[in-house]
Amino acid sequence: MSTDRGQVPPNLPAVQDHNRSFSGLTIVYPVISRRAGGLSLGVNLNPDKRCNFNCAYCEVNRRSPGRSGKVDPARILDELTLLVRWAKEGRLLADQKFHDAGDLARTIKDISFSGDGEPTLVENFSECVRVAAEVRKRENLDQTKIVLITNATGLGKEDVKKGLAVMDVNNGEVWAKLDAGTETWYRMINRSPVQFERILGNILDTSRERPIVIQSMFMRVHGATMPETELLAYCERLRSIVANGGQIKEVHAYTIARPVPEPWVEKLTAQELEVTAAVIRGRTGLPVRTFA
Repeated sequence: MSTDRGQVPPNLPAVQDHNRSFSGLTIVYPVISRRAGGLSLGVNLNPDKRCNFNCAYCEVNRRSPGRSGKVDPARILDELTLLVRWAKEGRLLADQKFHDAGDLARTIKDISFSGDGEPTLVENFSECVRVAAEVRKRENLDQTKIVLITNATGLGKEDVKKGLAVMDVNNGEVWAKLDAGTETWYRMINRSPVQFERILGNILDTSRERPIVIQSMFMRVHGATMPETELLAYCERLRSIVANGGQIKEVHAYTIARPVPEPWVEKLTAQELEVTAAVIRGRTGLPVRTFA
């Protein structure tokens, strides 16, 4: 079953290069995203690289220092407005990275809060969301989503909940990370001091309020694919969320796409990822899209 929808060729430079610096902008950056199905305008709320995960597969180079300073919503407003207009006018095509993107670089599929760390760690998350919603409305982006890409650790914060409420009325969508079925696997892959049960609880509470997407990384670890017992435990976590009132729109099952810090994690083949996805579909009944 092909779940990439055939919309975005994976070998486009703008797909392979997710550099978060573009044309002198400091917070907002454009990429062609296969998961979004086209142009995504990323809002990097963590230029300081602050994150409470230390994933074995993370592409962010944390050995080099990030940029300090609080994210200024006024700068988000200015940079996001500028980039939206560049996209509408076709000016992104003048950049070498987007030369071959064609119409994919003109239609803005989403404005996504992601970047070099965990977006929900910022103290003014809801204010940043309100700015994105203002640009979306002002620029008549009725079909454009506002997406939060999160490791779920901060979903219980009151300010984050306020931001999610704004997203709910602006075509918002939460993409929550879940890479494990057990605490042991979580500690090995995500390497976070946050308790696994807190993440599961946050995902459940958030998905009771609105449908969410579960995003999961699958890979070879020390030469082997995820053990069957771990995969089945992962499926049971998804089943438990749904059984307890959570709403899961779909699962994004993906694998390593860019350089990683640890040599003991490796990319799955497309066939291996599809086998994994088939197990998830069969055990949970949920729709699963794969990105190899």
